[in-house]
Amino acid sequence: MTELVRIAEILEARKRIEGIAVRTPLLPCPWADADRPLWIKAECLQNTGTFKIRGAVNALASLEPRERDAGVIAVSSGNHGRAVAYAAARLGVDALIVIPHGSAENKVAATRALGATIVRVPAEEREQAARSLAAQTGRTLIHPFDDPRVIAGQGTIGAEIAEQARELGIEVDAILVPVGGGGLLCGIAVAANALMPGVAVHGVEPELAADAHDSLRRGERTTWPVSDTWRTVADALRSTAVGELTWRHLRTLTASVLTVSETAILDAVRTLADSAHLVAEPGGAVGVAAYLTRLDQLPAGRGYVAVVSGGNVAMDAYSRILTGWFSTGGAGGV
Repeated sequence: MTELVRIAEILEARKRIEGIAVRTPLLPCPWADADRPLWIKAECLQNTGTFKIRGAVNALASLEPRERDAGVIAVSSGNHGRAVAYAAARLGVDALIVIPHGSAENKVAATRALGATIVRVPAEEREQAARSLAAQTGRTLIHPFDDPRVIAGQGTIGAEIAEQARELGIEVDAILVPVGGGGLLCGIAVAANALMPGVAVHGVEPELAADAHDSLRRGERTTWPVSDTWRTVADALRSTAVGELTWRHLRTLTASVLTVSETAILDAVRTLADSAHLVAEPGGAVGVAAYLTRLDQLPAGRGYVAVVSGGNVAMDAYSRILTGWFSTGGAGGV
């Protein structure tokens, strides 16, 4: 059984990703409640538009020479695939990306433009198809979240938050982190536990894809049907279950997983555009949605950081969100 990721692995990952991933800013939010100060960790400004580049670069940079020669394979609804394709192009590794039908076409096009080979499969078959192709081709599977190298890469965000909080002289009591498969949440939780003792790390996910919240409530890793999770507008958070490795981190290191409505998610996208001048995709905005709507679970008198994890939203959908014309029923990709 793979051990939990350690802070040393996250600090090593920081060295590997330097020069490819960027140190994103920690931005103050003067528009937030004065008695609940909020800062934004703006991963929507990251290379490839999301935090995913961190884990992808760390995983590919950790490969043995023979593994690099054989190439890699990833399974992704868009952001992880794009990040792996980008990292592969930078590091000279051939990449094949398995993408489910129904994924956001802007993300698919961006992945293809980076030179990766694309294979489309039904959403419910994506994991099996990726593992089968990896076995057939000898490629290394770079899992989007259930991989210690990926978790360590995402954990560099937590290390940066700790560093930036010291530089800015601010008190951080809680970090709000989007959760799909759990790699981002767990990596940040490892870093915060080591570098910011006493800081609570909360996952946030859509009510329509609340498998992580459900898992904690039940006390066991729980899977939701694709037909349920695919309903949310937050296409980056449609994982049907957290990973086996991320579940072990999640139940040990995180304070809770909060859920937010579709309306709250879209309102948060608009708030970020209007008040923070940031483009956020719906999945990237759920932490802000929790800050704005979960007052009962996020009390006053504390300092909050919300990780805005990505900004890869199709411009036509984004326009409809900003003008209030976007329908959450059968949302599809954005």
